Amino acid sequence: MANVKPSVTANLKPSVTANQKSSPLNTAATYPAIDSIRRYALEQRESAQALIRNVLQMSDISPQRFNAAMDAIMTHGRIALHFHPDRLDCRGQMVAEGLFNDGLYRNQFETHVSNGLLSPEMGGPRDHWERAFFGSLCNDKAARPKYGALDLGLFADGPSPRFGSCYFLCSAAALQRSTFCYLDSYRTPREKGTLDCFELPMAALLSESFERGYALGQEGLPPPKLIAHLLEHLGQGDARQQVPGLNRPMSGNLDHYIEAQIHGPLSLTTDVDCLVADPSFRGTQVGELLVALCRRYALQLHWHGGRHLLPEQVPRDFRGATMPALARQVAIDGRVTAHAIGVAARKLGTHSGGGSSRHLEELKWLWHVLVRFGRPLAD
Repeated sequence: MANVKPSVTANLKPSVTANQKSSPLNTAATYPAIDSIRRYALEQRESAQALIRNVLQMSDISPQRFNAAMDAIMTHGRIALHFHPDRLDCRGQMVAEGLFNDGLYRNQFETHVSNGLLSPEMGGPRDHWERAFFGSLCNDKAARPKYGALDLGLFADGPSPRFGSCYFLCSAAALQRSTFCYLDSYRTPREKGTLDCFELPMAALLSESFERGYALGQEGLPPPKLIAHLLEHLGQGDARQQVPGLNRPMSGNLDHYIEAQIHGPLSLTTDVDCLVADPSFRGTQVGELLVALCRRYALQLHWHGGRHLLPEQVPRDFRGATMPALARQVAIDGRVTAHAIGVAARKLGTHSGGGSSRHLEELKWLWHVLVRFGRPLAD
């Protein structure tokens, strides 16, 4: 983070708006993890605010402009939940089928599906580090957190495409029962907070922007441009409502986001506004299922630009030397797409251990390659 003396001139507001002041306290009794993270963030608030003041002073950003950007996040920010719709869950059905039938977005303790660390048993590695990270958790599997990312960059492929080719955009109410951290929680970052105590994740975002001119997976985004971006786009509300077909650039962002953890059951009827899907599924069984899903739960459906790679374009030095050969095996009509990787994954079945798990892990890496190096599907 920026290593210069903090300014004390900026008059920063606490990261909460008037109509949000009571909400985190109301959820604390039901979701102890939220209260635990909130208490931690309150203890660290002063140091985080000092760092924010420092970056604002060094970047010639007024406190009023920064406060307006924070208000935009609190009011118009949305959480995106990435997923691969065609992976098989523990019931042997595709994720999209489970969503269609249940109307609920479930965590890996319920589905045994993950695009990160898979350890779907109580007492296992994920259970252990979740309890350490959150400080307190409900034992009810359905109440355990669902992982997404705060959608601040507003790229067509979402804030954290490494975790899935499609994503739901949640309603504003979901922010109230969420916790946040800068980068992936598996790294156990100290920069974590709640909606009303958001200074630590914001300080980390500003610091990366200040030191590297990079933020949210985008180059050339120093703090003045980052704040301008938040004000221009989030200040208008959900920009997706104004851009038919999501005519926005793809980010290819694998690692840089503010992770969000939504606590409690997540209903497609009440907690989700729209689905943004990968166009490689159009005209397939999965695509038809996604259309039916949106119709059943009254969700808006958008298609982003998609990606593809030719096997000869797959590098050997990004996720391993086996990736080009795997791409040749997976390709459909000579191209690697989200749909093609999903077809290969379904042939392997569920995460059942042994060779199947290793091959599924390699397919996950191939997806990372596609996110990072893929070209627009229209090409």
